[in-house]
Amino acid sequence: MRRIVALLLFSLAYGANADIYGWRDNAGSPHYSDRPQTASAKVLDIKPGYGFYTVKKVFDGDTLVLEDGRKVRLLGVNTPEIAHRNQPEQAGGEEAKRWLTGKLQNRKVRIETDAEAADKYGRTLAHVFTDRKEHINLQLVEQGQAAVNIYPPNLLYALKLVKAEQGAQKKRLGIWGRPEYDPIPVERLPASGHSGWTRIKGRITDLRSSRKFVYLKFSEKFEARIEKKELPLFPDLSRFPGQFVEVRGWLNKNKGGYSMLIRHPSAIISE
Repeated sequence: MRRIVALLLFSLAYGANADIYGWRDNAGSPHYSDRPQTASAKVLDIKPGYGFYTVKKVFDGDTLVLEDGRKVRLLGVNTPEIAHRNQPEQAGGEEAKRWLTGKLQNRKVRIETDAEAADKYGRTLAHVFTDRKEHINLQLVEQGQAAVNIYPPNLLYALKLVKAEQGAQKKRLGIWGRPEYDPIPVERLPASGHSGWTRIKGRITDLRSSRKFVYLKFSEKFEARIEKKELPLFPDLSRFPGQFVEVRGWLNKNKGGYSMLIRHPSAIISE
């Protein structure tokens, strides 16, 4: 009986998106309706099977805070950084934040986690959906406000995100129309490197391997690296030498040059 009542309440609350009233008759039996049938009827606090939460604050283009205090980092995407501490804004950072704020400020959302529920900073990792069933992570990519950034083992919606990115890039929406995010030819990579998310293009000249990584060598000053544990996600790397490709990610200093960690095949674009 309790399960039937719970299902009834869920269908009323979720289907009608309205207040649910509860009261008892003279015999003490409970009754429920979306309208108050007696003066003693009270609005019930109904929690659906999955919770909706109010967005309290939008921190930047891919991070928000819920009413319960949880900080949520959107999975599968990366937006340019806003100005903080001693770091200047990256091109498009404030635009992405404004877009997300317009979508979510004081809105109800539900969150869907993947293989990893949180990151090393304690932030909840999630896909975010509005009460209108809008997939916010996906829309950020579709609008060109974010680049795809897949971190295995979190692969939920990866194919949809990659397809959306291809469409946004083809239309030169958002970051894809900004010269700051044009790919840098590997031979023009400055000695000072490049801060933030970037795109490097060039011909892969060789492969090499260490205990933990396989390296795609572009030049004496730049390599892309893939963790061996992630190799099952990738095509046969032996076909890459001689190919002209683009890689996407963040630069790390490495033995007088730079390297880039590639976590997912979507970060290698063959030309």
